[in-house]
Amino acid sequence: MEFGLIAFADMQPETLPGRGINSHQRWKDLLEEIKLADELGLEVFGVGEHHRPDYAVSSPTVVLGAAAAITKKIKLASAVTVLSSDDPVRVFQQFSTVDLLSGGRAEIMAGRGSFIESFPLFGYNLEDYDELFDEKLDLLLTLNKNPKVSWKGKHRPSINNLGIYPRPFQKEIPVWLAAGGTPASAVRAANLGLPLMLAIIGGQPEQFVPFINLYKQASMKAGREISQLQFGVNNHFYVSENSQQAGEEFYPHYAEVMSRIGRERGWPPLSRQQYDYLRSPKGALMVGSVQEVTEKILYEHELFGNTRFLAQASVGNVPHKKVLHSIELFGTKVVPAVNKEIGA
Repeated sequence: MEFGLIAFADMQPETLPGRGINSHQRWKDLLEEIKLADELGLEVFGVGEHHRPDYAVSSPTVVLGAAAAITKKIKLASAVTVLSSDDPVRVFQQFSTVDLLSGGRAEIMAGRGSFIESFPLFGYNLEDYDELFDEKLDLLLTLNKNPKVSWKGKHRPSINNLGIYPRPFQKEIPVWLAAGGTPASAVRAANLGLPLMLAIIGGQPEQFVPFINLYKQASMKAGREISQLQFGVNNHFYVSENSQQAGEEFYPHYAEVMSRIGRERGWPPLSRQQYDYLRSPKGALMVGSVQEVTEKILYEHELFGNTRFLAQASVGNVPHKKVLHSIELFGTKVVPAVNKEIGA
């Protein structure tokens, strides 16, 4: 199983109108997180794309290009690229550039995104939500396989036997499909032969077993061997010296971000009771001691048989030093303990 991290570069919105002071500092912190992950031997770091005042990164490839220069081995991924509101040609060119800078370590995690700000920003209609993603994913996969492309679609101008450059360092850039549990996403990934990444951000992991089983069954139906499938899960994550310390340190930051997003979507504020339930042994939130988090990763691996686990280790505005400490414990304590149990 591969282990890595995801970051959305959460931050406090800018307090000085027109100046990106907070974003500047968050980018510096993010690069430090990526560098530490590489030094610890973690295998993947994914950076999210958002177009909101509470997240610093709207262009993951710029961050990943900077990260390529200060890392040696870690794979550099988006988490996710909001493909529906982007141009697949530019996505491919930008990730090819990251791949060349990093010597073949770029990955694209393509998704429809959990926020909608990019659609009006770039002039797309939310009524075309599904159609946009299907069409643009088709183009991206075509570009990845062919140096010269002829292609016709509905939402993007056609391409008539044009070369798309630069080409990546790898033969093809690995493309993962990101999903939140919608059955259609599992079937889409299986039919296209794409690795699948499932975000588990609430409830209980066991409720996603049918989703992963659907991915496996659809892959078999498409003629693929189960043993060759790549699929991963990611969870919100924070680890500290003991369970109580982890819970107390993480709660105010996690409750703030979940309650803030909840207000936008009509959810009630996150209560301490709900938080403690999510932290329980079969809940989705991986917050606790090294032993507790290790056991929860092993529990999910037993449920799914996943080949990758990504920890979203900087949710909300947890102080940077505490995030780094959590990442260090993940790399030096949790990962070796999980590997020992699964015989890696």
